[in-house]
Amino acid sequence: MIRSILDAPVLVAERRKRILVAADLHLGIEHELRRSGVTIPSQTEKLFNRLLDHMGQTDPDRLLLLGDIRHNIPWISHQEAGEIPKFLGKLARHVPIDIVPGNHDGGMHSLIPSDADITFHPSKGIVMDGVGYFHGHTWPSADVLSVERVLVAHNHPMVRFVDSLGHVSIEPAWILATLDADVLLKRYKSIKTKEVMVMPAFNELCGGTSFNTSTPKTLLGPIFTSGAIGLEEAEVYLLDGTHIGKIKDLRRLGE
Repeated sequence: MIRSILDAPVLVAERRKRILVAADLHLGIEHELRRSGVTIPSQTEKLFNRLLDHMGQTDPDRLLLLGDIRHNIPWISHQEAGEIPKFLGKLARHVPIDIVPGNHDGGMHSLIPSDADITFHPSKGIVMDGVGYFHGHTWPSADVLSVERVLVAHNHPMVRFVDSLGHVSIEPAWILATLDADVLLKRYKSIKTKEVMVMPAFNELCGGTSFNTSTPKTLLGPIFTSGAIGLEEAEVYLLDGTHIGKIKDLRRLGE
């Protein structure tokens, strides 16, 4: 069973284990914003407390961070070097952590406390308790596509609305899509995955991609740009659980 948490960009996958999943934390993004002339205090402690609250609500057996834990590339900023080891170490005191790295996570090994219960997995993803996980910046492993349900991140999905007066509203969203097996069978011997859920970003500062104004070619990651994700028929859910329809039916609302 997979269920989202009301009004939060996290979900719980539960079978034999209860796994809390969050993606795209982008810790240290404030450093890049400062270099662009925008000064914002560090949000790392705030993000830690939010995760801690969700852990208190769900009592997970494990916490899975689905890529882009840190933000700055290619180097590790002083902010990240100082804050991320403490962030991960404090979280690991409450629950074992699994990390599936994203494209922003180069050098993450050096930021993981040696005494913390943290497992660093391959970037092509993992299968845990019957669910596949990968960040989305690379092709997933064949193992990931050998299970029925897969979670992916990377694109920070949102939907865009424009009213009759031209006011624009952009909201984070969950995207539930199917895979085009014909596209993937050009690369993989077999595909069992029937459902892919695209996770919104946990960090509100990192923005996102409006799925109802995008095409596969404008999205990020090969599984999207290849057309393997059935974008037009994908279902969209807001963080409060509201089902607002399919991408193809929402396109006019983003114009």
